[in-house]
Amino acid sequence: MKHFPIFLNVQSRRVIVSGGGDAALAKLRLLLKTEAKLTVFAHDPAPEILKWATEGRLTLTPRALEVGDAVCAKLFYAANEDAAEDARVAKIATAEGALVNIVDNLQDSQFITPAIVDRDPVTVAIGTEGAAPVLARAIKADLEEKLSPTLGLMARVGKEFRKQVEALPFGRKRREFWTEYFFGATAPETEEDAQASLETLLEKHLTAPKNDGHVDLVGAGPGDPELLTLKARKALDAADVVIYDRLVAPEILELARREALMIEAGKTGFGPATPQDVINELIVSHARGGAHVVRLKSGDPTVFGRLDEEIEACEAAHISWRIVPGITSASAAVAALGQSFTKRGRNSGMRFLTGHDTKGFADHDWKTLAQPGEVAAIYMGKKSARFIQGRLMMHGADPATPVTVIENASRPTQQILATTLADLEPALTNADLNGPALTFLGLAPRAALAAAEQFETKEAVS
Repeated sequence: MKHFPIFLNVQSRRVIVSGGGDAALAKLRLLLKTEAKLTVFAHDPAPEILKWATEGRLTLTPRALEVGDAVCAKLFYAANEDAAEDARVAKIATAEGALVNIVDNLQDSQFITPAIVDRDPVTVAIGTEGAAPVLARAIKADLEEKLSPTLGLMARVGKEFRKQVEALPFGRKRREFWTEYFFGATAPETEEDAQASLETLLEKHLTAPKNDGHVDLVGAGPGDPELLTLKARKALDAADVVIYDRLVAPEILELARREALMIEAGKTGFGPATPQDVINELIVSHARGGAHVVRLKSGDPTVFGRLDEEIEACEAAHISWRIVPGITSASAAVAALGQSFTKRGRNSGMRFLTGHDTKGFADHDWKTLAQPGEVAAIYMGKKSARFIQGRLMMHGADPATPVTVIENASRPTQQILATTLADLEPALTNADLNGPALTFLGLAPRAALAAAEQFETKEAVS
């Protein structure tokens, strides 16, 4: 993003346009909607500019801009439709402290004017950094149709009413009030109707019985923000409090409401961890205070996420809850391999295992896992790799069984280590993987399998 979008206060501030033709007119039609003090410098101004000057809507100086003319100007538009003259006046304005825009010259402009949907005081600005003005206009046209013509009126009246709404608790209750006002069944047509609607709504919300909050137990997916479900995105939009795991990607945390309270409740295998009882208390206490709480877990909350304990805490406190499933890291990781979990003739089932539990290294049915064709996705298996390797070999697993470790599945930093059971350690230690990793027993990357098959064919021919 080369151009950072801001809304600049130009009330009673000087804004200068140099030029009197079509380019200047286009800028002035937009600038006249503001409360800026407009000045135009033009030898031969268009009739519309003369009319606006006569009406007192702008100040017209019938000559070219000279040194000293742009002092104290907030913005300056070079719109002479002459490259040499635009360059000359832009140099003056820049030296005198104004932000400069040169019409149709993106490279030398210090700012750009976006396409604007105007429902004053609601303003939507659309910019493409000059790459696709046609697209910006198309988006503007689409928004013009969707936004009610009375939206500006409602916003103006609502702005004056904000002090009264402070009688409602901060957060969810106020959002529910404003949501009902702006998106209710009937839009007010006059200021009197809007005022009456606000007063009626406030009384309704002040006298409504106090409700506890709500808890969404949300899967954040494996890390790629594009793999976040729509339902999870909506939950983050509504959350007052987000209690998140250490492995949730920063890009996903950015999608939460700016006003939301963000609380890290991380767990590290064989390392520092927030006790589950503390997490349960955080969830319950904030929900009892009326907050919409999102408990955000990496991957899917139903897979090794201690979900039942958090549900039981909510139910014991009589707080409503909902599970929002996510894409588990095994699904993202197996996609990165170009493989499927099951394959006709190879395996008709697969297992999700954990490398360690609350007691340490987790024990499993090693005898069954050691059989040919078995496929398993082992979560939290990095530090227990040597233990897993030893148990499988002890129970007769083929040392050549493919094993693949995927670090940071679906993220830009994703790495894939393809090895065999016999070489899992020290290969994993030597790879020095530092991020969250998932281990596949019995699966290799498709590209590695293809290379192995070609090698075997060459050996057979020779």
